Amino acid sequence: MKKSSKIVFKVLTLIVGLSTITSCIDKTNASNKEIALNTNEELKTAAIPKKQLSEDFKKYWYAGKAEITSYKLEQARYGQLRDGNSVLIYVTEPFLPGKQVKADGNNPDNVNVLKLNATKNYLTGIYPYSIMSSTFYPVYDNQHAIKTSLSMQEWCGHVYSQINNRELFEFTSHSYFENEADQNLSLEKNILENEIWTKIRIHPEDLPVGDLKLIPSLEYIRLRHKEIKAYNAKATLVSKRDISSYTLNYPDLERSLTINFTTEFPHTIESWSEEFKSGFGPKAKMMTTKATKLKSLKTPYWGQNGNEDLILRDSLGL
Repeated sequence: MKKSSKIVFKVLTLIVGLSTITSCIDKTNASNKEIALNTNEELKTAAIPKKQLSEDFKKYWYAGKAEITSYKLEQARYGQLRDGNSVLIYVTEPFLPGKQVKADGNNPDNVNVLKLNATKNYLTGIYPYSIMSSTFYPVYDNQHAIKTSLSMQEWCGHVYSQINNRELFEFTSHSYFENEADQNLSLEKNILENEIWTKIRIHPEDLPVGDLKLIPSLEYIRLRHKEIKAYNAKATLVSKRDISSYTLNYPDLERSLTINFTTEFPHTIESWSEEFKSGFGPKAKMMTTKATKLKSLKTPYWGQNGNEDLILRDSLGL
């Protein structure tokens, strides 16, 4: 009987010992997983450090004013050139990355962005086109635009599209065209053409060059009814004493875009040109849209909404 009890005791001791060893192994594995996850997060953070903002940048963009610049526009549409105007409105503001909207107040999660509202207005015969795109790009130039959107109105109807930067790019679009209608899809992250216009104003020396994958502007995707995806492109940057030129060539789309900006800060957009096939069917032909700077001013436009402020439009040649 005593011998049997000793055997049972030894067996129980062995089981407890094995359980303890297994528990330690599990804890060690769990600990290793936590370390690995934390290390991955640290690597992700380290891979995209915030870029230093110059004093010139802070003085120019944090003065409580927006930069508004008007342009003479020659827009290719339906195989003809249309006269019109374009306006680029740049301004810094706090942005909530979760809700992906302008922040109403101070919040520890706020991200400072350089926002670009770009408008175009022109006539196609009897009816007008009105186009506006908005891009919200972090001033620290360490990630893709948090959001970019497009609205377009003409007498046939109106459309809206948007890309949200989350785990993937989340694309939403609403159109009056049957084959486009309502779309919701996810895209792998690639460089956005829309964000190039804000990156130029922050760190043009870091613009991507060479053979790239880019998602074309939402305006181009809409006007040419192209599939929203990343396309092959070749990017070049030519810097001269006064003016630098950044060019994107999309061979598969038979399209090129060149943006000309001042080499020195604040890197203002002086002009741009876009060559692409305009029109549809056998009448389609290569044409070039051009925009040339007219006037520019810095002002807190959001508070200048009285009738007495209409004269400010003359200051922009509008």
